[in-house]
Amino acid sequence: MPARHDIDSERELWDAFAESTQGKVSGSEPGFCWTQYAGHGPGPELLGDPATVLEIGCGTGRALAYLAGRGVKATGVDLSPVMVANITRRWGPLGVRFVCAEVLEHLRAEAATYDAVYSVFGAVWFTDPARLLPLVAARLNPGGVLVFSHPPAIPGAYGPQGMYKGGFAGRALYTYRYAHTPRKWVSLLLKAGFRKADVQVLPAPEPGHIGTLIARAVAP
Repeated sequence: MPARHDIDSERELWDAFAESTQGKVSGSEPGFCWTQYAGHGPGPELLGDPATVLEIGCGTGRALAYLAGRGVKATGVDLSPVMVANITRRWGPLGVRFVCAEVLEHLRAEAATYDAVYSVFGAVWFTDPARLLPLVAARLNPGGVLVFSHPPAIPGAYGPQGMYKGGFAGRALYTYRYAHTPRKWVSLLLKAGFRKADVQVLPAPEPGHIGTLIARAVAP
């Protein structure tokens, strides 16, 4: 059964996250990394050489700022109005465009297309892929790419995984993360209309630590 999302509750959860990172955003510099380990793994080369990019669930906006600094027309979508206000102040002067919207609604309404769409521990992790991936494919230019990363699934725990706001106390604010094996992700991407897909788990720099699932799919 599909997970039931309460958008107002989710927005409140992500607003709380945005408030917790406000100082970090204002003092940060542009940077791009697919993994949770600084200086580990591939970089923006996975996107190819795009003229236009869309980051879905853009969070602190550092990756978009990095791309904008290299001449890419960069757009980010995030559910939290608090986060969008913070990152617009920080990175808007670089020419990055930020949109506050629920990602599925935005992709349905948006007419623009992109050379690359990506998500770093962002919306792909938190949105039903059966609904999200076909919408992303429709927003890509011919030969465009979707690249995303997030932690790999815990063995035996697949599909939507509920997550409460940190601390497990107070109002019940929660969201869902979506966990699949690399093989299942490839199947979902091909079913959504991508012509090829590669999904791997990159080991952590320390043996026995949590790795990073990285997926790259190419539109027809």
